[in-house]
Amino acid sequence: MNIFVCIKQVPATNKVQVDEKTGVLKRGGVQSKMNPYDLFALETALRLKAEHGGTVTVGTMGPPQAQAVVREAYMMGADEGYVFSDRRLGGADVLATSYTLSQAIQSVGDFDLILCGKQTTDGDTAQVGPAIAEHMGIPHAAWVTKLTVSGDGVDAEQQLQDVIETVHMPFPCLVTVEQDIYMPRLPSLKIAKEIADKPIHIQGLDSFLDTDENHYGLSGSPTQVERIFPPDNDVKHEVWDGADSADRLYRQLKSWKFV
Repeated sequence: MNIFVCIKQVPATNKVQVDEKTGVLKRGGVQSKMNPYDLFALETALRLKAEHGGTVTVGTMGPPQAQAVVREAYMMGADEGYVFSDRRLGGADVLATSYTLSQAIQSVGDFDLILCGKQTTDGDTAQVGPAIAEHMGIPHAAWVTKLTVSGDGVDAEQQLQDVIETVHMPFPCLVTVEQDIYMPRLPSLKIAKEIADKPIHIQGLDSFLDTDENHYGLSGSPTQVERIFPPDNDVKHEVWDGADSADRLYRQLKSWKFV
């Protein structure tokens, strides 16, 4: 079974500045890490490989420095890694990002299973994984907490709002996993030494099946960020002491029409 895992490099802090003109995160000089949710997807892939054989390939869309998260995936046991890097891919919204990844995955090879983390910590849309599947025309399941190979496909347990739903999907298919599925392993120092010279493949838009740059980046993004700004810190509070505090609170709540 050949598995592809989508990973992403995200800021390692929540104190990230935003370019107010472009609406894009200022990543320069900010320490980065692998998106935590992607670690669960990678662990799932490695366990499926151990049980059923095959290969685990990882890929990320980002600047050249995103090779660091591919190297981390190698240290956990991934077989091959790709960075899809091209200035023409920059500034993509969810639709353009998912289309880019769908094209990138198909340019690498044919995969039975594509795994993604539920969402990224810098975007939090949880839409890219399912959108990749829609672009590729393959079945998909989100919020998966248990995944087993069954015949010519997989059985996936989805944690929905009120129920747990089990679905069977034939290969090829895509799954986004929840953090409860497995505990990710730590990168191995032994493997790190073994893969020190392992190459990371860098590919750009010209390697895709669709090379029309109008379908990527800002040009291929139907949504644009109008404005991003931190919330105003306008919280006020008072401390009341004394025997009449309860009556005072009641009068205040009544004036606000809460009672």
